[in-house]
Amino acid sequence: MSSHPLDSLSGEEISATAAVLARERGVDGGWRYASMILREPPKEEVLAWSEGDPIVRRSLSVLWNKSRNEVFEAVVNLSAAGGELETWVHRPGVTPNFTVDEYHDCDAALRANPAVRVALEARGVDPDLVLFDLWTYGHAVMPEQWRDRRLGWVDIWVRASKGGNPYAHPVSGLKIIIDVNTMEVLDLDEAHDRGFPEVDGEYTPELRETPERSDLKPLDIVQPEGVSFELDGSLIRWQDWEFRLGFNYREGPVIYEVKCRDKGRSGGERGELRDIAYRMSLAEMIVPYRDSSFDHYRRTAFDIGEWGLGYMCTSLELGCDCLGEITYLDGVLPDTSGQPRVTKNVICLHEEDDAVLWKHVDPDAGTEVRRMRRFVVSVHATVANYEYLVYWRFYPDGNIECEIRATGIMVTTPLDDSVAAFPTGTVVDQRTYAPFHQHFLVARLDLDIDGTANTVVESDSMPAPISDTNPFGLDLLTRGTVIESEAQSGRRFDWERQRAWKVQNPNRLNSWGAPTAYKLVPTGSFPAMFDEHSPILRRNPVIGNTLWVTRQHDTELWPAGDYPTQSADDLGNGMSAWIADDESLVDTDVVLWYVFGIHHITRSEDWPVMPVDKVSFTLKPFGFFDRNPSLDAPRSPAKGETCCAGGECHCGHGS
Repeated sequence: MSSHPLDSLSGEEISATAAVLARERGVDGGWRYASMILREPPKEEVLAWSEGDPIVRRSLSVLWNKSRNEVFEAVVNLSAAGGELETWVHRPGVTPNFTVDEYHDCDAALRANPAVRVALEARGVDPDLVLFDLWTYGHAVMPEQWRDRRLGWVDIWVRASKGGNPYAHPVSGLKIIIDVNTMEVLDLDEAHDRGFPEVDGEYTPELRETPERSDLKPLDIVQPEGVSFELDGSLIRWQDWEFRLGFNYREGPVIYEVKCRDKGRSGGERGELRDIAYRMSLAEMIVPYRDSSFDHYRRTAFDIGEWGLGYMCTSLELGCDCLGEITYLDGVLPDTSGQPRVTKNVICLHEEDDAVLWKHVDPDAGTEVRRMRRFVVSVHATVANYEYLVYWRFYPDGNIECEIRATGIMVTTPLDDSVAAFPTGTVVDQRTYAPFHQHFLVARLDLDIDGTANTVVESDSMPAPISDTNPFGLDLLTRGTVIESEAQSGRRFDWERQRAWKVQNPNRLNSWGAPTAYKLVPTGSFPAMFDEHSPILRRNPVIGNTLWVTRQHDTELWPAGDYPTQSADDLGNGMSAWIADDESLVDTDVVLWYVFGIHHITRSEDWPVMPVDKVSFTLKPFGFFDRNPSLDAPRSPAKGETCCAGGECHCGHGS
């Protein structure tokens, strides 16, 4: 039984949904479920809900009939006796996300296809060593004659030996176009054959025939008295933080109802539990390859909207993916038959040491130093050749950080014998280049700073001109610009002005007369670098700005549209549609959409397996607290000899 309206769907609720749809609409093996997700209650209802109040649970499913390629959305009331189908809506002209089952079914179909085997053998490729990698299409690059189909294209890679790295050996100049409903091969799209250069593409010690280094001593993290956080269903409490954790097929982890206890405020001995955010997640990930050659012009992935981050999250291993005292949570998602599929240990919860929190050395009073500790929610997702490691971190000073680490294996392409370099990539091996590409991530941040009535202010820093009152040109000023309506909602980072954005509550002031606020500190920002007429940009105009601000609406979750697979634009239900009515953004419930990521100008050091590339952003309290909220951090116990040269020592290391 769920204890909160925002608890993710359980396995029992997934099965119950499928049973209702089988009973009411005859959904059987001729259908596939693209997704099934908690139909979150309206935000207004959740905020008004109290423990003990009744909970009505609903699921939202997207499914399609394979023979007719017709898409439907279904809402099932799971709290009704026996389950009740509330809505069944046909969605013509859209294509749902691809599924893991389809990926594997495509692989099996192509291995059994005689024409595919003949084409591979003609190139000297052993079909048994091939990896078939299914991709979705964008509307602009789809062949006209098959635009009404659920269409996929397939990259082909081959291992040098069993267990070898397939991505080291692309079958260049050959793509397979396939109807993913019927698994019918529609075309073998062939342009050239550049063979297989002699590359150094293996990365495991066994295949490289090189020993692992042996000069590193063991490193472990222990908490002999146990962890400092509490897990109560979906509710997590750690130090002054409290929030709920969800998990779904599209976003992966979702952070709900984030609150922080302010002990400096009135509210009794425990202080006041204050609102910071209602809902935070990664809403889209867009990876365009910036190379128009035959092998890459179709390669524009919407990894969250076209596949689903949650579907691609993998089980984590203690000592490998996570180190320390770990609490794991399983992920429960539907398969394409509408039955629950459990991924064990998909979410990692733990505490980490993070060096110094604050410190001061005083020659008379001695040294005071406190160590930083942070609480981490993390998942790892395998997206074909890439791996994405997602970390949501909470800090004792009130900061919230989201960090993404990208690793895995770059896409590469052979060069012609006569070509030494390629303008849209970097040579990384013999006659081989890795194309430039970009990883755009879009974070959806529904912040509620001390409640839902908020205003977003763009903060710029600038030098004051030299004048009688500023004769040395030292004065540095800040200027705040209120983002008043959705017509002004698309904002760009400005390095010259060190631009940031504050979400303020104009109705609540701190002790010094300023509105309480949290500031979005941008990092990893870069321009889209697309021509304004590019069909790629038209599919996802959200990447054209660093930040968007919209009025909160329960149905506005996916900035590139509900159905970006095979899309031509986002006008159905994406950012362009949301801002068209130019709603007011002053003193109201706002949502921030922050665009960040990795501008990947490929390097030889990224080959044959890429060290993690890190990008992050931070939400920092800005006048939310009256003073440093971590003043109560404990001194650390002594671990060694005194470190203080003089005076009384309060760092825990003195005698």
